[in-house]
Order: sequence, then structure tokens, then C-alpha cells
Amino acid sequence: MRLYKIYKLTSSSKWFSRLFLGSCIFLTVLLGKAQERNDEKFIVLKNGVDFQTVQGKLRIEFITSDIVRVQYTKDDDFQGNGTIVRVEELEKKIRFKTRQKGDKLSLISDSLTVQVDLNTYSIEYRNAGNNELLLSERSINPREGERVYTEKVTYDESTKRMVKTADGEKEVMDVLRRDTIGHSWKYRNHFQWSDDEAIYGLGSHMEDYMNLRGKELYLIQHNLKVVIPVLNSTAGYGLLFDAGCGMQYRDKEENSFIELEAANQIDYYFMKGHTMDEVIGQYRFLTGQSPMMPRYIFGYIQSKERYKSSEELINVVSEYRKRQVPLDVIVQDWNYWPQGWGYMKMDPKYYPDPAKLADSIHAMNAKLMISIWPILSNNPQADELEKKGFMRKFSIYDAFNPSARQCYWEYANNEFFKNGFDAWWCDCTEPRDADWKKMREGYGWDNHRERWESNLAGLNEVLGAERSNLYSLYHSKGLYENQRATTDQKRVVNLTRSGYAGQQRYSTIVWNGDTHASWKSFAQQIPSGLNLMAAGFPYWTVDIGAFFVKKGSQWFWNGDFNEGVDDLGYREFYTRMFQYAVFLPIFRSHGTDTPREIWNFGKPGEPFYESLLKMIKLRYQLLPYTYSLAGKVTREHYTMTRLLAFDFPDDPLILDIKDEFMFGPAFLVCPVTVPMYYDKGSVALNGIEKQREVYLPKGTNWVDFWTGTIYKGGQTIKANAPIDKIPLFVRQGSIVPMGPEIQHTGELAGKVLEIAVYPGKNTSFTLYEDEGNNYNYEKGAFSTIELVWDNEKRAFIIGKRKGKFSGMGKERSFRVVLHNGSKQLEKVFSYSGKEIYYEF
Repeated sequence: MRLYKIYKLTSSSKWFSRLFLGSCIFLTVLLGKAQERNDEKFIVLKNGVDFQTVQGKLRIEFITSDIVRVQYTKDDDFQGNGTIVRVEELEKKIRFKTRQKGDKLSLISDSLTVQVDLNTYSIEYRNAGNNELLLSERSINPREGERVYTEKVTYDESTKRMVKTADGEKEVMDVLRRDTIGHSWKYRNHFQWSDDEAIYGLGSHMEDYMNLRGKELYLIQHNLKVVIPVLNSTAGYGLLFDAGCGMQYRDKEENSFIELEAANQIDYYFMKGHTMDEVIGQYRFLTGQSPMMPRYIFGYIQSKERYKSSEELINVVSEYRKRQVPLDVIVQDWNYWPQGWGYMKMDPKYYPDPAKLADSIHAMNAKLMISIWPILSNNPQADELEKKGFMRKFSIYDAFNPSARQCYWEYANNEFFKNGFDAWWCDCTEPRDADWKKMREGYGWDNHRERWESNLAGLNEVLGAERSNLYSLYHSKGLYENQRATTDQKRVVNLTRSGYAGQQRYSTIVWNGDTHASWKSFAQQIPSGLNLMAAGFPYWTVDIGAFFVKKGSQWFWNGDFNEGVDDLGYREFYTRMFQYAVFLPIFRSHGTDTPREIWNFGKPGEPFYESLLKMIKLRYQLLPYTYSLAGKVTREHYTMTRLLAFDFPDDPLILDIKDEFMFGPAFLVCPVTVPMYYDKGSVALNGIEKQREVYLPKGTNWVDFWTGTIYKGGQTIKANAPIDKIPLFVRQGSIVPMGPEIQHTGELAGKVLEIAVYPGKNTSFTLYEDEGNNYNYEKGAFSTIELVWDNEKRAFIIGKRKGKFSGMGKERSFRVVLHNGSKQLEKVFSYSGKEIYYEF
């Protein structure tokens, strides 16, 4: 700012002063108008409009007629945020027009009207046809940016040491100094949600939230938290935020925003969808299709922390086969290595021949999953990665480097994949967690902001503030792309503890971390997974029985069952979690402290054993239904396990129900999340009703799966819930293909399928089949059969088979069972691929 002297004017110079002051006023007005015009200046682009404002640069572009990308930066130009969230697509010209009316500029596609206020640059999204408002940014000051400075942390290498934690050995060093090396931006984008919409998504969290309206979430990867920066609204849209930094979501006190902690720019996508399924379709269009998982992964997965030898692994599978209890996968957890940490070599003392181990498991018609870690230290592989410059601090390999990913794959391939191992368990892919150490008194499950701050700081240090959420995305990319380059005859399976937007395209399954065994924790896990899957990530699972069963000295080792499987209270807890997990995309038992195999929960004929056996058999009977849903996930961007708003968005009573969900289009699943038989310590509970309240969504009738009783929707009932039954209802107007009892998924081929029909309205279901464990389906090697029920004519149609694949039987039998209350009608059909029409 310049300072000018003010001189006293004589009367003889007053004429000059008037001229001077008049000129100043004229110039001020002129400059003001020029500045005003500059603020409102916009440039029409191929697919959108650029705005240059005094606050920053704004760009709005159509990606499709339904998807809009919004970028905003306080720097001179757009740089992107350097993620791989979005798949590369050729830019296509989208037909749109601009229309200015006063201080409003509208960008209009065939589907959307995007209206910009030229005074504040806030954005409204409306349906192009009826001008219905879908979403608006805050009308005043919709976006904010604050410069933040980035640090380089230098550690004292002489203090490097390994410490043991509950999550394995971790490298630690003392900080030598911190240097400021640059800057980034902390951005906030404010939104105005409508009063009656419900919002879901943002990943898997333990905050016990279903509907995210009125809530606050701190978004950084750590144990018990998986971040997927996607919102899915019942108002007919979704939002995807493309940045790799820590974030916050807040919808409180009329101040609703998404905050990016360190980004080059705001970069979000508005995705219009008439349904929540359509929003997920838009999201996967932007970030990638979810590949077909192999058929075996939809069976039962037996795991624990941990099996300690090849002999033990083989014996467990053998015992399942001996007892005729279905099983498809056995899992080898950590610490199989002979030295250091994360060494991808099996200790020859306990695992003398990895190839023979895999062959022995395969001979019993099961698959083998192996735990591998991104943390490697004190072993030859870690030393080699270090020499090549492929390691980051704290013994973490650099998954952002494609050469490092290739080298990492070579270790995994040589020891495991080449020897016949089938699936990966990529543990600890945060890959640094601040929680695995002694914390202050009172630190724990409800300290969400404190946990966010400590984990954000740790990940910022090792990954950089702008990439602190991204490690698992790149790590998964390396595993998927390298296995695909090796062979197309074995589908990639990657069970991992962390995830991010776009990671579904790398064939990943996410679980919710190391939970503790309490009924409260179990209840929290249900909305946690439903919100992750509502964000477009289709494959989620839990540790059945929880990871930590007993009470330990650390805050997170907080289980309620110190006697483990000897506690009848824990057996009931495990059984109820087992029943719930039957209806998750992936069905898997795992944990520490106590054994997990079925024979540890009683003897044949005893209630807990028999209940577990009954439910695992049901999981396998549902395989034709489940695998067809998996085909729908890949082919139609479907969501298999669904919160109720997917199917009943017009029923306001379901919007915040946490303990009910749909499994595909047919099943309403109602887990039991309280004890009814035993408290911890095997203390018998007397006088407890073996029932739970169930709300049946309106708009349809419901059939009790176990009894055939029909109930009208829109009411709350008391459902029977003895230990051998989870309350389970089938929506009238459903078709459910089911198989016979089998011991593993490979036995299904050629078996007679039962097609259960629940009449009440017209409906259809597509039966999907393929070769099961290769990528030939990508070349069209699969078949679909449309199963149709005409309610008015009481006619069932088996449609003409479309497609074919190797090993497909030309002839097969279907037994169609018509469920009409307690009555059933049956008809067996021989099917050769041609349409069959039959009236009951």
C-alpha cells in the first residue's frame, strides 16, 4: 500500500482540486466496474465453464450429462490432486448450453441444470426437466481455502529400533528436526442438504452411525476405519471427493461441509442417480468396475491368529471334511517367516514345502490364502528393497513406486503364487497406525478426533499430507496388475484392512479391522459395513467372533469373554455373529485369543454347534443366488448387502435403522445383537424373550423364511429368534435360486437347482454362471438365464439361455417351488436352454 502526502490547497488552486478529485472519483468507479466485470468473467469450454474470481479459480465441467466435475483452486491454475481414483477415460464432447439471467448462469445438459450465482459462485444442481433442486452449495462463501505448510521430518537414524505391538513389530526412530519445505491448502466446501434427505457412505467407521445427517466424521485410514470419500443420498445424487489427504465431514449447526486437510484443489464429482444403485453405477463409471470374484470366495473361510505349521493347516481342512462341514478357504496368518518381519518366505522348520502344502489343500477341494505385509524389516528382501531405494521410513515399502510394486510382487510370486497359493491377505495397509501403543488414561473408542489427529500425523509423516489416505489403493494396484500380467487363469482375491475410492477395481475385499468381542461392538459393525458398501465398495466382511475376545492391558484389547470358547456367553455371541455374517458378501471367521473352528463351540447335537452347522449349510444352499448377485455387481454395478434405503427410500421409518438390511432383492436380514441365553462368564439369563422387534418396510408383504407366515409391510412385529434362527424374511415378489447341500463350491456344477418363488407381484431374477476362477468371462464366457414370475397369470418362465462357457452342461434340471404361505407347489423341469413356460 502506498502512502501519499496530503497538501493544503490554496483558493487559487481550488479549480485544480475539483478537477483532481473528480478524476479520482471517475477512475475509482471505472476501476470498480472493471474489477466487478473481472469477477464475473467466465470462459465457455468444450464441456463446461471456467470462472476467475477474486477468491480463486473455479471450473465446472460435464463428464456425462449426469455427472459434473467441480474444481476450485487458490493457486494460479488447476494441478489436480495426483491420485489414481478416477480411471482414465477419453474426453467426450457433452452437449450442453449456457443461459444467463441476471446474476445467474446456468449450464444445461440433457439431464442436469447447474446454476451458478455470479455474486458468490455457489452452485445449485437441478433436474433439467422439472427444475427440482437436488443439492446446493452454501449460498454465501461456499468454498474456503487456507494455506498450510508442509514439513519434512528428519529422524535420528542412530535411534532406529523395533518395538513389539499388537499389530506386529514396528520400526520407530526419534525425531531429529522438522523443516518447512512447501505449502498446500486446507479447503472447505460447504453444502446445504435438504431437510428430508438421508445421506450414507464415507466408508467403514465405528462411530455407530447409519444416516449421516447431523453427524461428524473424521476421515483417515486406521484400524477400525476405512475411508471411501463418497456420499450417497436418497435425494437422487452422490458426491465423490477426489483427494488423497485426511478429511472431515460435518453436518451440524447449519454448517455442513467437507474439509480437505492438504490438497492442491477442491475436486469433486456430482453424480445424479434416480436411485442409490444408479449413483453407485455413476461412481464405478468414474472409478472402475468391480471384477468378478472367484466362486470359491463366496463359501466359508476359516481363519484364526494363527495356524503354526503346514500340518496344522492340513489337519483343520481334513477335520472339516471328516465332519462334512462345508469349507472353501483356509488362511495362514502372519509370523510364518523365519526371520525379521514381513519376510515372504515360509520357515522351512514348520512349512517345509509350500508347493506341497498348496497341493495338499487343493486335494481336499479347498483353497489357501496367505497373509503378506507392506512392512518388511531385518530380512534379505527388506535389505534389497532398501538398496534399490524402494523403502520409505518405518520399514514400509514404497507402493507409490511402480518398480517397487513390481519387486514386491516378485517376492510374493516366487514364494506363494508360483507354488499354487490362491488368495492374498494384505494386512496393515494403512500402513502406519498410531493406536498400537500405550495411550493416556481414558483414550479409547469414543475419542474420534484424537485418534484422527494422531493417525493423520503418523501417515502424513511417512506418506506425505496429500497422500495420507492412498497407500492401500496403490498397494492393491500393484498386486492386481502384476497377478493379471502373470496369468488370466486365476482371479485376484485381496483381503485388506484399508481401502479407498477406486480400489474396488483391483478385486479387493475390505474388513473392518481388529474389533473386540462385546455386544455393543457387534451392533456397531452392522451400520459400519452398510455405509462402506453404500459408498460403492461391494465386498466387505468382518472377523466373526471379533478379533480380541478377552480383556487385555491395552485400551483396544477390550473383549468381554476372558474364558474364550469355554464361556457359554461367548458361544452365543459367536453364533449370533455367525448368523449375521452368512448374509455378508464374504463369510469369514477370524480372531485371536481363542480357537474358531466349529468343533470348539460344542459337539454335534448341541445347540451352538448345530446352529453354526445349520447356517453354514444355508450359506452354501444360497450359492446360486449369491454368485448371481456377484455377477450383477460386475455387470450392473449392483450392491449385494444393502442398507434399507436402497430398496425403500420412500419409507421414512427405515432411514436410520441400523440393525436390519437387505441381502440382494429378496432377503430382509435382522441380526440379534443382544444376549438371550447367557451373559459373560456362562451366567444363564432367565426370563429373556427369545424374540426381537423387527420393522417390516412398507410397500410390500413379507414372508417369514422359516415358517412361511406372511406379514404386511409398514409395521413392527416381534420375530422369534431362538439360537438356531436369525429373523429372516423374504419380500413377496422374489425369486431365489438355491442349491443342494454341498461340501465346497466346486460341487455345485451339474446339481439340480431349486428355484424358490415367493409370489405377490411380477418379478424376475437373472441366474448367472461362468467357469468360476478365470477371466474368460471378460471375453463373454458366461451364461445368463432369466427367471420370470407373472403374478396375474401365475405363470413361471425359464428364459432362453444366453451365452456359454467351457464345462457348461447342456441339460439340467430345475425344481420350481412356489411358496404361498404355508402351502407349497412344486414342479420339476428338464431344461436344455430353450424357454419354458408353465402356469401353476
